[in-house]
Amino acid sequence: MTIEIHDDRFTSIVDQTVSLNVVGSNFDFIEGPIWNHIDNHLIFSDMPGNKMRKWTSENGIEIFREPSNMANGNAYDNQGRLVTCEHATSRVTRTEKDGTISILASKYNNKELNSPNDIIVSSNNTIYFTDPSFGRMEYYGVPREPELDYRGVYRIDPDGTLTLLADDFDQPNGLCLSMDESKLFVNDTMRNHIRVFDISSNGSLINGNVWATLKGTEDGVADGMKIDSNQNLYSCGPGGIHVFNSDSTLLGIIKTPEHVANFIWGEKDLKTLFITASTSLYSIPVKTPGLPAF
Repeated sequence: MTIEIHDDRFTSIVDQTVSLNVVGSNFDFIEGPIWNHIDNHLIFSDMPGNKMRKWTSENGIEIFREPSNMANGNAYDNQGRLVTCEHATSRVTRTEKDGTISILASKYNNKELNSPNDIIVSSNNTIYFTDPSFGRMEYYGVPREPELDYRGVYRIDPDGTLTLLADDFDQPNGLCLSMDESKLFVNDTMRNHIRVFDISSNGSLINGNVWATLKGTEDGVADGMKIDSNQNLYSCGPGGIHVFNSDSTLLGIIKTPEHVANFIWGEKDLKTLFITASTSLYSIPVKTPGLPAF
């Protein structure tokens, strides 16, 4: 079974009869998928493989960048420039229109960031990213001791200012904004829950209550997280992708045969969900479209 229904409303999002398609396989551990709706292509990372790859329906999967500094999360800013989290260098970078790479963040208070993991960009080009320590561990990064004694959530303002927003996570990972951008959702891999913060007028985060818990005994943890065009929230978790209504009711789970790390909506109608799950890239048709990246 591809889907596990917890609420009948889930069938308005994913059809009961759908099945996963294998787009590509034999990767090391893939992450950070992002869809370019202008050029209709998918970019995704393979951290241990130290590569970023590109998929199009015409050419299939090709190398986009090698080496990639063990890139993880990716996003587009408002100008369609790619921003990327790098495990090996503990940096957030931006690929400029001419192909050059600019460093947006690498240190906080003169100490190296842990290993920027997942990243999003708001409508006014404010960047938010999480900074767990996974990229300082064997296989997923370069083994080395952290310089910071916490794993934070950060904001990069359009003028380049880096601000620490929260430092009370065990391992912050996936994050997304509410549709009106008044709230920031961040999940915690080790605690397997999702927290929601109110974004104050000065950009700081307040409250930070637990919004939902990702339950299950199957393989998988809190990881990539996004909302669709109907404000349903999707988060990787045990057994696959957990889909919640905007009131935090679990609607159902899109089951995956491998540990799932992230996902993104693609194709011209944004009704194909591309899923990065360990060694394979999958796709599945959905009824509710995602949101364009920029």
